[in-house]
Amino acid sequence: MLPFSRFNHFISQNRLFDTGSTVLAALSGGMDSVLMVRLLYAAGYKFAIAHCNFKLRGAEADADQAFCRNLAQSLDVPFHTTEFDTSAYAAEHKISIQMAARQLRYQWFEQLRVQNAYAAIALAHHQNDAIETILLNLTRGTGIAGLHGILPKNGTLVRPMLFLQREEIEQIIKENDIAYVEDSSNASTKYARNKIRHEVVPKLKELNPSLEQTFESNLQHFRELEALLEQETAKQREHFTGHDGDLYLPVAAVKQMFPQRLLLFSLLQPYGFNDEQVNSIIASLNKHSGRVFETASSTLVLDRDQLILSEKSATTLQELKIHQQDKELTYGQYRLNILHDDSPLIIKDNPLATSVDAELLVYPLTIRPWQQGDFFYPLGMTGKQLLSDFFIHQKLPLHQKNKVPMLVNGNGEVVWLGGYRLDDRYKINQNTKKVTIFELYKMP
Repeated sequence: MLPFSRFNHFISQNRLFDTGSTVLAALSGGMDSVLMVRLLYAAGYKFAIAHCNFKLRGAEADADQAFCRNLAQSLDVPFHTTEFDTSAYAAEHKISIQMAARQLRYQWFEQLRVQNAYAAIALAHHQNDAIETILLNLTRGTGIAGLHGILPKNGTLVRPMLFLQREEIEQIIKENDIAYVEDSSNASTKYARNKIRHEVVPKLKELNPSLEQTFESNLQHFRELEALLEQETAKQREHFTGHDGDLYLPVAAVKQMFPQRLLLFSLLQPYGFNDEQVNSIIASLNKHSGRVFETASSTLVLDRDQLILSEKSATTLQELKIHQQDKELTYGQYRLNILHDDSPLIIKDNPLATSVDAELLVYPLTIRPWQQGDFFYPLGMTGKQLLSDFFIHQKLPLHQKNKVPMLVNGNGEVVWLGGYRLDDRYKINQNTKKVTIFELYKMP
């Protein structure tokens, strides 16, 4: 007998999907996913089947694909299949084969779901998978979120088999004489998950034969703790203020957090910051400002009494040449308009525009970010000043300095810090006959 009542109860209890909707069932051909498909069919749910051939096991993978196609045909349900060059994808993106396969299949499943209006994507993970995931996360390092295991529902991903243990699935498959295919790679311990499955878990079960039941109880506690953490993190997130696309978090608010490291990690983890970086950030709070912490997607700057979180630009700003005939250019988040005029017009009250004595310009000009050692003669001041000192006096946060467009003459002299100050050497005076007007527009 198939466990219909437990299956239906788990779906209903966790609100995985409406009984009248159609779901997409991910089928590998292994006993877990085959049993899931058989349960969906026998219980009368509407579903389609999706199978990925990762082209990693030659004829064996092709045979699995044929098995899944035949099963879909025998059940008279829609069947989707695709083939991936997984090895090439992994090499191109510099990731492991397992990670490549994961990314490829989930991207494709989501495409199918959207295209066919499926309500959810059903995956055949069971209780033992949840245990292995927790142990794997613990070995790699994790926050509380890594301890809740595999959730029954996560967005459009649902796992209706989490009420079953692997031994139960094996017994049901045997008792009902259900055909399936065996993936030979599951026996290999070269993959971290398989090593945990075949070497670590059996040792733990020697210590605790009821390991699955114990973990299920622990999972419930971990999920409740995670809910509490999310609630407190949401309160702390209210300290964030947004300005010009950046997020500002007062250092004073961070110092008042308790437990400090846990809450700050929870706040910053979505931006890619790890535990070690959070420890370093906390250690820097009472030191000099200017410390920079980076992830692949974000930059965090300790600037006086604020932590400033910025999204990294998709492209690093490089220098751009400006020729005399140019009238409009795009530089980073700005559009630069250039106008040549015979009247000595002085631009006032607009920091994003300036007028320069045209006869002093040596083309091609350059627009680029500032560099250490750059200096200029700020308009209205006597003598030269390093840009680094000028920025300090302007109280400009470190992360914003690299966003300032700097106009440089062909002779190497700084002409204008866009949005801030003209160089005194290029100002309009009584001898000026022609001007060139530079005006920046910030693009949305």
